[in-house]
Amino acid sequence: MPPFEHTADQLGKAANLVELRYILGDCHRCNLYRQRRHIVYGGGNPNADVLFVGEAPGENEDRKGEPFVGNAGELLTTIIEEELGLRREDVYITNLVKCRPPQNRDPTHDEVVKCRPFLVRQIELVGPRALVALGKFAAQTLLGSDDRISMLRGKWRNYNGIRLMPTFHPAYVLRCPTKYERLFREDIKRVLAVVLG
Repeated sequence: MPPFEHTADQLGKAANLVELRYILGDCHRCNLYRQRRHIVYGGGNPNADVLFVGEAPGENEDRKGEPFVGNAGELLTTIIEEELGLRREDVYITNLVKCRPPQNRDPTHDEVVKCRPFLVRQIELVGPRALVALGKFAAQTLLGSDDRISMLRGKWRNYNGIRLMPTFHPAYVLRCPTKYERLFREDIKRVLAVVLG
């Protein structure tokens, strides 16, 4: 088997997020490794009730090796605290792909395919009561949909038996907060009802 390849059986044997990260290793499964500084695996409570999935790390995340640490991360943290009544460390946050695409472009199909088994296993290991897909790309990928985020957001969907709430990406909200922040908050409030239920 080529270096850095994996099988579903290997991923299935990962008993926790630490073991899964070990299997991920110094990943070279796609070409994103060539320009990255860090793999941005994910972080937070490994038994979280809420798991947030973004698209890909940006420059700040690549520098620090943590998801959502720039301006979008600050907004996400504020919304988690104000609308869910939780601390950031109470939830789990990750991305579709674990390395930054150059110039923050969308991940390619191949990049998503190579990373997806790790995301799927992360979700299985955390076992959240609710998933939140942050942005069009995450929502479309998890749901296998081509619908615009404006059509998907705010309505509960199903992902392998887990309730999934598609919403705007925090970076998108920051571009026009007067238009989108209220809707973003409303979507996250819907998640609170599931967590408390």
